[in-house]
Amino acid sequence: MSIIKKQHGLLVLALLAAGTANADNDFGVGVKVGTLGLGLEASWQPLPYLEVRLGANAYDYDDSGLEAGINYDASLTLESFYGTANFHFPISPMRITAGIYSNGNELYLLNNDMQDKNIGGIVFPGAGIGVLESTTSFASSAPYLGIGFDFTLAGKVGMNLDFGVLWQDEPEVTLSASGTLVGSPGFDAALELERQQLEDELSDFKAWPVVSLGFVYKF
Repeated sequence: MSIIKKQHGLLVLALLAAGTANADNDFGVGVKVGTLGLGLEASWQPLPYLEVRLGANAYDYDDSGLEAGINYDASLTLESFYGTANFHFPISPMRITAGIYSNGNELYLLNNDMQDKNIGGIVFPGAGIGVLESTTSFASSAPYLGIGFDFTLAGKVGMNLDFGVLWQDEPEVTLSASGTLVGSPGFDAALELERQQLEDELSDFKAWPVVSLGFVYKF
């Protein structure tokens, strides 16, 4: 599903909720950008120091580089939906945020240069290896903890800053090849060692740093 379609649904939901909120409710909708992609967010403040937020983030990013000694073309898909509770401090823009994310973040790696490569400590011919493909996914539910700062002008237009960590848990990494050596015990064992090395390198992503800037309009 495209970023526009995902976030259009959230915006419609937010506007419908705003139309039904009474005058005592502090309701807002906003946009944001950060390390989780582009986002839309709806907020509701049922109590003076407590705010509830629902949102969605999405973005696709392409790059290339070395992973476990092999040069890959990489596609990072960021996709998440979340709900957070935000606890504000009196007479301060600072808050503490805790929440849960429905996490669809995924990394796809591709190598199709057909060159000889070191796979699991052994050099194999490119034709025997074929195309290498890897997919890295994370836990479907991820807890979030962070701090934020909210600034509001005339009680209507605001700016939000967020800093935190999304705990995605250990990555699940697949690695496959398409060459003529696939199925031979020696190559399959080396490919599994390569997959483990790749998994070890990508384990750094289990704690995803979250930094975002958002703008909100309050009804």
